[in-house]
Order: sequence, then C-alpha cells, then structure tokens
Amino acid sequence: MSTTPDPADAVSTAVIVVNGRGQYLLHLRDAHKPICDPGTWSLVGGAPEAGESPDRAIVREIHEETGLVLPDVTPFTTARADGPYVTENHILVYLAHWDGDAHGLPVTEGITFLWADLPTMAQMTMCPWAYEAIRAHAAEHPAGAVPEPRPPVDRRSETGAVRNVIGAHLFLERDGTTLLGLRHPDSAFAVSTWHALAGHVERESVRACLVREAWEEAGLVVEPADLTLVHTVHVLDRADAEPRIQLFFAASRWSGTPAVREPEKCTAWEWWPLDALPEPTVAYTRAAIDGIRAGRAYTELGWDAPWGPARRSGRPRRAVGRAEPE
Repeated sequence: MSTTPDPADAVSTAVIVVNGRGQYLLHLRDAHKPICDPGTWSLVGGAPEAGESPDRAIVREIHEETGLVLPDVTPFTTARADGPYVTENHILVYLAHWDGDAHGLPVTEGITFLWADLPTMAQMTMCPWAYEAIRAHAAEHPAGAVPEPRPPVDRRSETGAVRNVIGAHLFLERDGTTLLGLRHPDSAFAVSTWHALAGHVERESVRACLVREAWEEAGLVVEPADLTLVHTVHVLDRADAEPRIQLFFAASRWSGTPAVREPEKCTAWEWWPLDALPEPTVAYTRAAIDGIRAGRAYTELGWDAPWGPARRSGRPRRAVGRAEPE
C-alpha cells in the first residue's frame, strides 16, 4: 500500500503517469552527467523553486519536461532517493493519467520517453525509488483498472495561443562544407539520419543552449558573442504535434575538433559540402541550409500539409515545405 503523502515534508516531486493500457510513462535520464541515477529510466519531476508548493512544482515540471498540461494530478505516495548527487531525497510522488504518443513528446531534458508495463521494467535499468513507486501503484491498480484510452488530441481544432517548442541549431561552415552528425539507430528522433548539432532550449537563452550543446555533444568551444541567427524554420510535423521553431545560428569562430561525446545520440561528426548534403538529412535541416545559401531568413514546413491550418481553412495552398522569403 502507498504511504500517506505529506506535502509539507517533500523537498522534491515526481509523477507516475499511467495510460489506459496500464503502461507507465518512463523518462530516460542522461548517462554522462553528474546527476542522480544517471542512465536509468525514471519519472518526470523535480524540486520546487523558492516559495513554490509541491503541487505547483509538479505541474510546472510536467509542462517543462513533456509539454503536457495534465488534469487531476494528485498525491499518491512518498519515496526516498539515495546515492551520489542526490540533493532532494524526500520525494512526493503524484499520479496522473494520459493517453498519447510517448515518442512524440518534446525532450527538453534527458534522452527519450517510453511507455512500459511492469514486466518490461523488470528487464530495464530502472531508477530504484521510481521502480518501487510504480510497483506500489501496480499492486493497488491491476492492469485494466484504469480509465479507457481517450482519443488523441487533434490540434487542428485548437484556438488561441499554443506552445511552440524551440530548438537551437549550430551552423558551422568551413571551406564550403558544414558539420553534420549521424543520429544513433536507437534515437527517438531522426534514426540514422544526418542532422545539425542541436538541442532543445531549456530555461536558458538560445545562445547559452548552443554553447552548452556544442561542448556536451561535440567538445567544441563557442562564445555567445560569436553566434548570429541566420535562419528560422517553423515546423508542423503532424496534426497532433506541437509546432516547433527551429533557430539556426552561425558561429563566426570556434575552437576544438568535433568528437562524439554522446554516443547514445550521435555516432559520427563529418563535414559535408553545402551543395552535396548526405542522404538522408533531416528535412528541416536541409531546408535551413538551402535557405542560408539563398540568403533567405525564414522557411515554413508542414503548415500546408493535409493536417495544416491553411488546408483546413480553405486558403490557397502552397507546396509543402516551400521556403518563403522574408
């Protein structure tokens, strides 16, 4: 049975998210950073900020890490963490329900998201306290004793402001070539595809994100003052996806030789001619490089596809992925 949660004692938060099939949402933590439980499958969560209650903290953490706003997030149990780099060992664990595509969630921290049932978790490298909390929930709620799945959200019907995920990309040019990385075969995005050095912008400026990602991913040193915005791609991948704003910054100078520092994400760095990019290359990366070479500042992709608002509203359609001049 779960313990009685006491929010007053909590110094950190986490959430068990379960779907209608009795599966749990797992978050793969970075393996090569000085953090608690590195390289394990764990739960979404984090510590409250100054003056913030645990209830508000978990709602904020869910949105920051997954982009979701979940109804009925309620306290479930408590857990204690131990080991290196643990700073908040008393964790208030919440419970929420959601039916959606785990792989479609934006990855702002860690590696990827995954739905898994308890037997599958027994074969995975699990964060110990998260595993025990999930086991406690599974014992009280056998598979099938959760609400039926709800239909996926169709964002074509949304009105008003919606969240746009921001991606930061580094465009390096050297003697008519540009640096691209080959994505890992098991990556959650762009499997075995060439892509610019990039990352999701966390609670930081875009330039700070690129400085961090350049060092973490490739061992390159870039100064913020040497970064200039050269192209923006606004992407809508599908009807139920969050729109994404992909910013490409050129570096006027940098130091270091590209090296594979996160092999679970990228298996190689190579310089490719600007007029002969490799196949396959991520579509919006190719569009951005084409736009940079043509002197354009902005490209739209996907907005005129069958799921896009332009098609739905009956406005005249342009070719999908066509680069629009500023």
